[in-house]
This record gives sequence, C-alpha cells and structure tokens, in this order.
Amino acid sequence: MLDHRVITLLTVCEQGSFTGAAEVLSLTQPAVSHHIRRLEEEWGIRIFHRSRGKLLPTESGKIVIKYARRAFALNEKLLRDLADTSRKLTSLRVGITQTAESGLAAETLAKYSAEHEGINITIVTETINNLYTMLTDYQIDLAIVEGRVNDPHIHSVMLDTDYLVCVMSNNNPLSKRSMVTLEELRRERMILRLPNSDTRNLFVSNLESLGLDIGDFDVMLEVDSIATIKDLIRKDMGVSILARSACMDELRKGKLNALPIENLSMVRQTNLLYLRDFEHTDILQELTRLYGEMTRLYR
Repeated sequence: MLDHRVITLLTVCEQGSFTGAAEVLSLTQPAVSHHIRRLEEEWGIRIFHRSRGKLLPTESGKIVIKYARRAFALNEKLLRDLADTSRKLTSLRVGITQTAESGLAAETLAKYSAEHEGINITIVTETINNLYTMLTDYQIDLAIVEGRVNDPHIHSVMLDTDYLVCVMSNNNPLSKRSMVTLEELRRERMILRLPNSDTRNLFVSNLESLGLDIGDFDVMLEVDSIATIKDLIRKDMGVSILARSACMDELRKGKLNALPIENLSMVRQTNLLYLRDFEHTDILQELTRLYGEMTRLYR
C-alpha cells in the first residue's frame, strides 16, 4: 500500500546517502536517485541538498520527511491491526518516560497483559518530546508521561499526582529529618538528571522562582539513567531530586529515604495520552483502574 519511493526516501534519511540506501534496499545507486528525483518532480520541490559531502534535507524536504514517517507508521499500524483481527490478538505500543519506567507504568502494563490473554504490549522508553511526536505520528498507541500536554490533538486521562523529593541513602544524616532545607541541600553533593530531563527542568524552575540558580548547588554528577542514580545514592555517593513515584519500590523496602524540600512545591501530574481516534476506551479504563490499584498498594 505504501509507495516504494517513500520507503526509499526514509532509507536515504536513515543512511545519510544514496549509496547507503541502495545497499540496504538491494537497489542500484541510480535507482535510488531516480526514486528521489521522481518524488521531487511530483511535488515540485527539492528534498535534499549537499553540504560538505553530506545529504541534508531542505526546508521543504523536512516537511516531506515528517509526513513520510507518519505515512510509514500508519501503514505499519494498519498491518498490525489487520494481523490482530485475523489472529484475535491485540497489539499495543506504549511509550513511557524514564521516570514512568522507574515507577508504576511498566508494572501496570505487565499486570494488564497478564490479566488479558492475547494482549501483546511493546513498551518504548523515550523523552517526553519524542513521545509526543511518536504519538501524533502513530508510531505508538498510548503514552504515559509526567506533566500536562497542550496539544489539542492529544487527549489525556490523569493517572496520578506525583511530586519531586530529595532522595538520599539511609546513612545520610538528613534521612533522620522530616524535611530538607535549601541551605542543607546546598551543602550536599548532588547527582541530578541531565539538563534536558523534565525532572531537572521542574527543579530548576522552582529554584528560579525563589531567585536561586542551579549553580548555587554542588552538582557533582549528571546522569541520564534513574536506575544508576538510585544505585549511587544507595552507596551514599550523594543525594538527588527525583519523582517520588520513581523510588516507590526502594522506599517501600527501606532501601532509600525521600524527603520534601522546604519552600519547593514540585507537583506534577502523571497522564495517559492518546489520540482522538483511539477506539479502545475499555483499555483506557482498565489501565487507569490498574494504575490506581498499584498506587494504593505502594503508598
């Protein structure tokens, strides 16, 4: 159903050259060039230009590539849905953030799959912005993210209200307190998420609202993986700012401690996102119910 020239275009983008695409597609390089030229003639644009030996998309080309990826994802979804109908199997692709992965999202999806025979769930972990794109491009069916989305094409159901806390080892003297002051936090070695993470940005924005700067704190290490951060905290290498939901299992088992920070109210929602044409409302209701049960279990 999908035009073979569109597949050629996407392969050129992935490989960064006509030659590389030709090898992947088992075509000649002139054949690949012909496919791209025919698309350019059909749409009356130039898709690529060369810069220092590299293929770079033009502004018009970026638009074409965006919709080509969306068309490819829709075609893949069509094939999955047709296969599901013939096999009486439902495939579900769900995108989650690292925070959601460390929290209850993955466990909720596993429980749903275990309770519903014939459900095949694929979990994709990505940044929030990438998940928004993947959802609108039909690369995933659902997304579980922190915070609100202001896209009219994306619908949402709130699963939980979460908040950021200061996480520390049980050996840290602060663990005996009921809260942490900002002055105490300044004296601690901090292990934070990378600057592009939503967790980090929420912490920084709350500091800035008080006239403070992240540079006022001793950030000794920046790590992308939440699991690695928690492991370093358990070894008393420093403290961190994480979503409480990302530490629920460790908190319940007494492996870590988490405290609120004075004057910082870092509250955010955990939402289940879907597009308007997502037809399986029964799945939305069941996932919402299971997530609520899991939340009550850990609290």
